[in-house]
Amino acid sequence: MVGCIQIYTGNGKGKTTAALGLALRAAGAGMRVFIGQFVKGLPYSEFGILSRLEDRITLRQYGRDCFIERNPTDQDKALALGGLEEMERIVKTGNYDLVIFDEATIAIYYQLFRTDDLLRIIEARPDHVEIVITGRYADESLIKQADLVTEMVEVKHYYSKGQQARIGIEK
Repeated sequence: MVGCIQIYTGNGKGKTTAALGLALRAAGAGMRVFIGQFVKGLPYSEFGILSRLEDRITLRQYGRDCFIERNPTDQDKALALGGLEEMERIVKTGNYDLVIFDEATIAIYYQLFRTDDLLRIIEARPDHVEIVITGRYADESLIKQADLVTEMVEVKHYYSKGQQARIGIEK
């Protein structure tokens, strides 16, 4: 099987959720999955189930917390760059069939690393490795390189009425 490049972007809810659904599908088919989450360092509800699938799915976070409500620090940048370097090594080994760069476009948007760095990684991947990139504000050069791009569009969201993130649904 030849791997493709998928991007889930846009201002709507569901980008990470879609990527996690694909991870479960791939693991169910016997594939090995690596998920690297940028700008995230908090525990999310998916950790509970993914830890039970650690023979098929590996998840790592490359952030301290969710800094989107503040400016990123040098430590945020160092964590993201270190994560990108680790993911580059992981992709190159070909040991994982599906590699998910969760919130990578947000990391680029906040200048934690460059689009060119991510493009270099996906262009040098082994042929069988499927890559998924998630996050708002996907750069046009990433979109051009992708085989599939899905844009999540917010039509209506309960956040606008003051609803906070709920365990098991948003976090």
